[in-house]
Amino acid sequence: MKIYYDDRKDLLYLRFDERSQEIENQRLTEDIVLDIGEGGRIVGIEILDASQHVRLESILPTHYHVKG
Repeated sequence: MKIYYDDRKDLLYLRFDERSQEIENQRLTEDIVLDIGEGGRIVGIEILDASQHVRLESILPTHYHVKG
């Protein structure tokens, strides 16, 4: 699983299956969209206005180390 966060758009994306495949979007609520892949499986979840729905500090790194 990979977690992507765009702080400018406050958008959180959880990707469960990285394989290239045809995706169909299914909106659950105004702020939550499921990406449905092969076999009707959920391959990703997009959360708009993420900071209002998720405690981001509990899933995102709080410290960064840049190799120089």
